[in-house]
Amino acid sequence: MEGKLNNILFGLLGKNISYSFSKNYFSEKFSNLQLNHHKYVNFDIKNIQHFPEILNEFKTSLKGCNVTIPFKESIVNYLDEVDTIASEIGAVNTIKFTNDKRLIGYNTDVVGFENSLIPLLKTHHTKALILGTGGASKAVAYVLEKLKIDYSKVSRNPIRNSELSYTDLSGKLLKEYSIIINTSPLGTYPNINEKPMIPYQFLTPKHLLYDLIYNPVETAFLIEGKKRGTQVKNGLEMLELQAEESWRIWNK
Repeated sequence: MEGKLNNILFGLLGKNISYSFSKNYFSEKFSNLQLNHHKYVNFDIKNIQHFPEILNEFKTSLKGCNVTIPFKESIVNYLDEVDTIASEIGAVNTIKFTNDKRLIGYNTDVVGFENSLIPLLKTHHTKALILGTGGASKAVAYVLEKLKIDYSKVSRNPIRNSELSYTDLSGKLLKEYSIIINTSPLGTYPNINEKPMIPYQFLTPKHLLYDLIYNPVETAFLIEGKKRGTQVKNGLEMLELQAEESWRIWNK
């Protein structure tokens, strides 16, 4: 974690986030806008219980935070207010610090995912598999419901009757579900050889593989899809769109 700064401060809250693109993205943005007193830092913590320590040290200068894995759900307990969409989703990825130092939670993943997904959709894309059940999966599910795309979540340890396990995935099932979205961290740098255990041999050019991961640019998950002519998309545009929505919220 970086030292205390006498600046207008923004940051990313997460665990093992040295790979994150957000710091460079916002630092470059501040430079381009000549916002010399704006700084963006990483708040890399082991568990959410350390969040109050960040508040104690930086609250006088903090104006906004982004939140990433694995704290998008647990951060809610530390906020004064959560907006309607984030409350419905049950996950927050953006915090606004108001002038009276109240903390308000939002979910800008919804904007990023929806606006990056829509241009890719074709008429046969009517059902989706969501790989993972964490905070990011909730924003994805919210968008799919809005777009009237049926979905099922896939988990290594299903706890709900509506959830599938990876062993449930078959050729017949993949023929039915033509969109597959990875919301898990599998394949994130530096573990670039990891990938969700789906039966890739059943993928076709009619499938759309969307990975929320953006580092590396092509995950092992997406590479397997490309081998079979599948349409693929990484999470970079989603990140940029949600970052711009965060910036809008922080400045409204």
